[in-house]
Amino acid sequence: MKSIIGLTGGIASGKSTVSKLLIQKGFTVVDADAAARKAVAPGEPALEKIIEVFGEVILNPDGTLNRSALGDIIFTSEERRKELNGIVHPAVRAQMLAEKDQAFESGKQTVIMDIPLLFESNLTWMVDRTIVVYVDRETQLKRLMKRNSLTVEEATARIQSQMPLQEKKNLAQAVLDNTGTIENTLEQLDELIVRWNLLP
Repeated sequence: MKSIIGLTGGIASGKSTVSKLLIQKGFTVVDADAAARKAVAPGEPALEKIIEVFGEVILNPDGTLNRSALGDIIFTSEERRKELNGIVHPAVRAQMLAEKDQAFESGKQTVIMDIPLLFESNLTWMVDRTIVVYVDRETQLKRLMKRNSLTVEEATARIQSQMPLQEKKNLAQAVLDNTGTIENTLEQLDELIVRWNLLP
């Protein structure tokens, strides 16, 4: 029985850690961020379209996408951001679905879709069940400040720009509480793999 599992979390909740643990256990993880990078690589149709819409100002001298130049354009304009998402999102989804199909064709039983904005972007149709990596607000704040050397204000602003983890927790079929130690998270993950009968 093939399974497609959506893995999500919030900034500094430890989703990447869980992703790594799953890879160590032999699971295939299709990473939305990696798919997004591939989708806008030189020569890809999505990048060609971005150049057409935004001009060559968004390119580095070597022909790769200059993210900060593009960021400057879209962060000030909701309209332009929607335009960009309209190009990038379908390309990323296509990339992820292709990677998922490839994994199943090679004999994999379970594919993990690692999608940071799984609920925000209404992408639950891509998966059978969802896991949220959860931490309490205080832990999230501390870890983010430490990881990115941010002030309380900066870290709070980043956390508040996302859907609250509490809300994601209520939407998911399973929750891994990553507030404690990594051993504790691993224990919960092992339990879930057994409960859902997931095979790599």
